Amino acid sequence: MRELIVTNDPVLISFTEALLRDQGIEAVVFDRNISLMEGSIGAFPRRLVVPDEVWAKAAEFLKAAGLGDWVVGNESK
Repeated sequence: MRELIVTNDPVLISFTEALLRDQGIEAVVFDRNISLMEGSIGAFPRRLVVPDEVWAKAAEFLKAAGLGDWVVGNESK
């Protein structure tokens, strides 16, 4: 599994998760529960991860959808 997006924004995580699901890409949110427990201080961002073998496909799809700035490892940042 490889990180695709790391953020404290629950709306972005949910939106991205839904977009990937619609494309048939399995995505898992790591640290969802710890983020809820710590409140809103943002100490523990949520991490959206995908299998290594589909990371490039998922990253390209998110870039095409206008979310490229959020992709971990995006060289255009």
